[in-house]
Amino acid sequence: MMKKKTILFALVAALAATALTPTLMAQPAPDPAKWRVLDPENTLYIDTADGRIVLEMFPEIAPRHVARVKELTRAHFYDGLVFHRVIDRFMAQTGDPQGDGRGASPLPDLPQEFTFKRGPDLPFVSASEQSGSWQGFYKTLAIATYPDAQMALTADGKTRAWALHCPGIASMARSGIVNGVDQVNSANSQFFLMRAPYPSLDTNYTAWGRVVWGQDAVMKIPVGEPPPTPGRMQTVRVAVDMPEAERAPIYVLRTDSPDFRQLLDKTRRERGADFSVCDVQIPVRVIDQSGRNERERPWWRNIPLIP
Repeated sequence: MMKKKTILFALVAALAATALTPTLMAQPAPDPAKWRVLDPENTLYIDTADGRIVLEMFPEIAPRHVARVKELTRAHFYDGLVFHRVIDRFMAQTGDPQGDGRGASPLPDLPQEFTFKRGPDLPFVSASEQSGSWQGFYKTLAIATYPDAQMALTADGKTRAWALHCPGIASMARSGIVNGVDQVNSANSQFFLMRAPYPSLDTNYTAWGRVVWGQDAVMKIPVGEPPPTPGRMQTVRVAVDMPEAERAPIYVLRTDSPDFRQLLDKTRRERGADFSVCDVQIPVRVIDQSGRNERERPWWRNIPLIP
């Protein structure tokens, strides 16, 4: 009799424990009319001691530079490299194997991609007009461009555009002026992540990506030239190369959606005369499709879901 009671109590305890264990249900994908899923082939994960940084890359804007970042990432070139130059209210620079700003990969330097041609295939959402050009968004990237009407006046049906160096922008470092000549085609492996807006970099450096998650980790990177104890990229990976258990589908609010237009209008009202496209924070959602147990705490469970 005592043995039967013991078994019964154990069974009740097990059932109670199961009932109290929070099990995550797989979440449905967001409305595709509102949300755009990032392409894993063009999503970069940078893991640091202060958290994970996720970037969207833009091969349609800077094809050579995105290809270079992917090539070096897949060769594990970036793993373990320090942020050797970090300036408050400016940027955090990394990608140098020597760690002093003078190193590079064995690959040849890249020709600049400061600007790009925008056609109807690269839809633009206007936010403001400044100095004869329009500022707004292509996907998550803040850009400046000329009006669509100019496409009808060009031989290729496209108009000029360039990325704006807002917070979160990933841009390639390069040499400056040497013997009176600006070394515009000297980018190789080093890049920097913007911590603040810096318009003087626009059309002078090649922007190739934007942080969509983890800007707080960018802001925590120790400051200095070099920092006394520099931050470090522990691992850098292209999302498509990662095991599914270590990544999750990432959605960003579509900048061509009515919801984004409402966000844009709200930000413009709040900022008033000081409004800049760099003020616009694009919402992100990370969807758990696994139904895994909450106790496992995958990294994306710390990300708030923005409706």
